[in-house]
Amino acid sequence: MKKILILTTGGTIASVEREEGLSPELSAKELLRFLPEPHEKMNIDSKIVMNVDSTNIQPEYWVKMADSVYKNYNHYDGFVITHGTDTLGYTSAALSYMLQGLDKPVVLTGSQVPISFKENDAVKNLSDALRFACEDIGGVFVVFDGRVIQGTRAIKIRTKSYNAFESINHPYVAYVNKGEVTYHKKPDFSTQKLEFNPKLCMDVFVMKLYPGMKPEIFDYLSESYKGIIIESFGSGGLPNAGRNLLAKVKELTEKGISIVITTQCLEEGVDLFLYEVGRKAAKHPVILTGDMNTEAIVAKLMWALGQTDLLTKVKEIMETPLAGDLTVK
Repeated sequence: MKKILILTTGGTIASVEREEGLSPELSAKELLRFLPEPHEKMNIDSKIVMNVDSTNIQPEYWVKMADSVYKNYNHYDGFVITHGTDTLGYTSAALSYMLQGLDKPVVLTGSQVPISFKENDAVKNLSDALRFACEDIGGVFVVFDGRVIQGTRAIKIRTKSYNAFESINHPYVAYVNKGEVTYHKKPDFSTQKLEFNPKLCMDVFVMKLYPGMKPEIFDYLSESYKGIIIESFGSGGLPNAGRNLLAKVKELTEKGISIVITTQCLEEGVDLFLYEVGRKAAKHPVILTGDMNTEAIVAKLMWALGQTDLLTKVKEIMETPLAGDLTVK
């Protein structure tokens, strides 16, 4: 019999209707009462970590979740974290970096409709997450709508539909259907050893590039942030004519500020060596992100800056694949 710990954090799955709108209130024991069948093959315990709408999730809360897993790690075979969907992708990525070397599953799930509603996706998602938490596998995963996604690859792309999450630039790990798990490719974790490193630096800013952006914005950002993620156009690159952003990027990297280049395109990632505008940017010590998604980049940059202030070391950490976040070509 597998021993599973449910960690609840709030979110839609645990929400009830109130005068001002949906608000998370249900505990794990209350959530389990809605499941149609007893989980006789599992010994389930639960703990409330927090009870918030995921819009209010902060990086400090990631640390609380990771700490809850770490402190209970030797007492359970798997973990399920119930979470709101809006920031679930950020949390799953953050936990992937703070809890490296897992040889047990840490499974995040949530729902688009509260479990207390007559028609919902919460019952299926929670049941599937509990089932996958019994697997002999290590890592952080998102289980949603019958699909298992690597924790660093999950992105919410739909606001209402049950199939809210997609695995971006990475195949699904597995599928869960009526209690049966079918793997696409089971990750290798046999030689891993758990390393818990929750130190984060939250001085990170995400900038979405648009035509006409003023270069002076970088002067302000350099006073408040140690890392700036630029969601550029297409395959990457920065404007270097007219309103010249590249010159400002050069100034900031010389000050030791980490400049990360990604793309606004959801799939296939960046390639700064394809076009002239990209190659000129790549001549500076900017950080290249390949096919990583923004949620993972944010969490990884906070984690990397938590380890070191040295730009060359941050660049090395960011460009090294961790927890399946980056495809090696």
